[in-house]
Amino acid sequence: MDTLGHLLALRVTAGDVQDREQVGPLLADVPEITDQHGEQGFVDQGYTGQGPAAAAALRGVESVVVRLPAARKGFVPLPRRWVVERIFAWFSRFRRPVRDDERLPAVVAGRHFLAFACLRLTRVLHGGGVSA
Repeated sequence: MDTLGHLLALRVTAGDVQDREQVGPLLADVPEITDQHGEQGFVDQGYTGQGPAAAAALRGVESVVVRLPAARKGFVPLPRRWVVERIFAWFSRFRRPVRDDERLPAVVAGRHFLAFACLRLTRVLHGGGVSA
């Protein structure tokens, strides 16, 4: 997902596959879809370590881990991460992708793309514009 909330690439894997192992293949899909590559990737603390950072560096992407501030009180929105969380909250209103009871990964991915297309279309129709 980019910083505006547009879905760039999606990978559906089995439940026993580590997300950290998918950084390289996922970043390989981005130029194919967008005809360009990203310069920075904002990730949460689950992607710390040399493996994900090295996989991102191979694709020319700097991996920036977004961390909680040391001195915090109450809810603190993380920089750039709140965009992704907001989109996921909107996405949770769609029943079929959230239930995730499909057998084939291609069907799961298709339902996710359809839900994200509906979200983008709603934004455009209600005056949010293409980039909002």
